[in-house]
Amino acid sequence: MGKTIGCGAAVLILLVGLFGVMTYNRLVTLQEGVDAAWSQVENTYQRRADLIPNLVSTVKGAADFERGTLNDVVEARSRVGQVQLTGAPSAEQLQQFQQAQDGLSSALSRLLVVVERYPELKATQAFRDLQVQLEGTENRITVERRRFNEAARGFNTARRKFPAALFAGMMGFSAKPYFESKPGSDEPPKVEF
Repeated sequence: MGKTIGCGAAVLILLVGLFGVMTYNRLVTLQEGVDAAWSQVENTYQRRADLIPNLVSTVKGAADFERGTLNDVVEARSRVGQVQLTGAPSAEQLQQFQQAQDGLSSALSRLLVVVERYPELKATQAFRDLQVQLEGTENRITVERRRFNEAARGFNTARRKFPAALFAGMMGFSAKPYFESKPGSDEPPKVEF
């Protein structure tokens, strides 16, 4: 009977160990998916940051407008460049990253409002092309943020399910944050002419 208990205990330890390895491997795969999705988010934001100097140059060359708006765009882009992340961010890092990106979005919106007052600028092909590129980039950002949230949800769900929840903390797998909407974004914007 002692041999049977010893053999049963060995089988149980082997099964727990095997399950631990399988859980670890699954969480690593999901974590890599979150990191890859985050890289795509950064990639699309970088695309936008790269387009901004072209937009600013086009606007500068085609219209004489409020210098403050242009300076706001340049400063906001600079703040975006100061937020450095490696891999998927923590909740605090994601908040800092999003604040910098929101500042840039706001400055770009003000720039586009200024442009509305300069019809000759809107008529230039270069500006229209850049507007289309920026619009496409904003759509890409939305898509990549959604994909990041999906990857984070998949990881967080797998991490919290039993029995993976028993191993996740011991193995150093912490929850991934989500992109969330800005406060007040549930209200429609006011358009004034």
